[in-house]
Amino acid sequence: METADRFRTAVEKRDLAALDDLFTSDVRFYSPVKFTPFEGRTMVLGLFGVLLRTFEDFRYIGRFDGTAETSADGSEAPSEILLFRATVGGREIHGIDLLQYDESGRIKEFTVMVRPLSALRTLSEAVLAGLVADGLVPGPA
Repeated sequence: METADRFRTAVEKRDLAALDDLFTSDVRFYSPVKFTPFEGRTMVLGLFGVLLRTFEDFRYIGRFDGTAETSADGSEAPSEILLFRATVGGREIHGIDLLQYDESGRIKEFTVMVRPLSALRTLSEAVLAGLVADGLVPGPA
């Protein structure tokens, strides 16, 4: 899909502005560390700003496409999985990005899964610190 190619290029170039028109206004981002999704283009772009600063040596290494049921409404949607590798805080991460599209080809749901647990913990701490620093979420009480 054209959107996946544009998304992949934007992420690899760390070009946050290029991501803006790839998401629906009500996009939902399912994180591996938070049960409820991040919702809305503004919040998801803010999260991507943090992620693009946090990941080191980020690279996509594979791609699969098909269809999958969405979490929001259970509808079947065109979908792609992008496999990636990266480093965060000296820990290597293996992961997948599941992109699900609306009828116009924009990303309406985005799910991330990563391993191993030790790298997920490091990523979670770094992303939370970035979200707090950017004023996107309140700091720990």
